[in-house]
Amino acid sequence: MNHWQSGYTDANGIRIHYHRTGGDKPPLVLLHGITDNGLCWGRLARVLEADYDVVMVDARGHGLSDKPESGYTSDDYAADIAGLIESLDLGPAIVMGHSLGAVTAATVAAGHPHRVTGAVLEDPPWYDESDPQTMMSPEQVAEWMAGWRADLIAQQQLSEDEIIAAGREQSPRWRADEFPAWAQAKLQVSPDVLSLNQMRTWRELTPRFQRPVLLITGDREQGAIVTPGLAAKILAANARVEHVHIPNVGHNIHRQEFDAYVNAVRAFLAEI
Repeated sequence: MNHWQSGYTDANGIRIHYHRTGGDKPPLVLLHGITDNGLCWGRLARVLEADYDVVMVDARGHGLSDKPESGYTSDDYAADIAGLIESLDLGPAIVMGHSLGAVTAATVAAGHPHRVTGAVLEDPPWYDESDPQTMMSPEQVAEWMAGWRADLIAQQQLSEDEIIAAGREQSPRWRADEFPAWAQAKLQVSPDVLSLNQMRTWRELTPRFQRPVLLITGDREQGAIVTPGLAAKILAANARVEHVHIPNVGHNIHRQEFDAYVNAVRAFLAEI
């Protein structure tokens, strides 16, 4: 990591921080999940930097990027990344995201196709119409988000070591080197990212994909979000989408089954 570049760029009216492995290689932009930061991708970047110029972005409100009080929708995040790709002269680039970052990657792929060569989506927070999550009223969603925000604020009163200890107890399958960046991210993130956000749905985005897209999913009973039924609907909505299911993992697929995850990503990237 000593040779990685740390820098800032202005995009979509805010200052975005990133780490970058560099080199004259195809650009790969990594987009983390909510309350994480760019360096949460560090393990994957170390594996892929030999073949790609890996750019690990701190999303708005996260890491060392600007933290506006509002503007935390899919379109805001996507406009940031499209602007970053342009300002760093990366394009077109591969965009790859986990959770919130997966929705951002999908929104960039759908809304800014000239900026991307392909996208990888790791368990985006997309739900089928029959899922109880989609039946919550706006008031219930707001209450849920307020509780999450309160939990984050309480977590930020802890030391980094205390956050790591709690994380290890909660996620015993993660490797030890996953936790330092994860804990640092929790102390850096603005609670404003947990405002009532508008996230683009799979129905809105999937038909608009013009480049190859890989959807990676886990098991719902382990905590993953995308169900097999929904994955089938996403595939049916656009022939450019490929799907890899990795068994016995939850929402954090790349942290729980790293080797299988890397194999799926490498196979897909070799095709585009």
